Amino acid sequence: MAGYRTVCRAGDVAPGTGRLVEIDGKAIALFNVGGTFHAIEDNCLHAGGPLHEGALEGTIVKCPWHHWEFDVTSGRCDLNPKITLSCYDVRVRDGMVEIRAS
Repeated sequence: MAGYRTVCRAGDVAPGTGRLVEIDGKAIALFNVGGTFHAIEDNCLHAGGPLHEGALEGTIVKCPWHHWEFDVTSGRCDLNPKITLSCYDVRVRDGMVEIRAS
């Protein structure tokens, strides 16, 4: 089903942190970067590590398993920019975070 889907309250994800959300069986890592929300696929392309559990520094999340780094704004891997995770459009409406499901 296309369109935006509500995944959580904006206040549920503190600045500088990530959270796992799911839409139609897809695991999505939702991050709050200084009040702006970004969403990328949750599984690291190296070994499937849970990116929502990774350390977030600025716009870069570090996979907790093997420390691969991804930019949460673009999905690009820091080690190899040709490796890219899927990104999702995010908006906040009435204090609720919504992600566009495709």
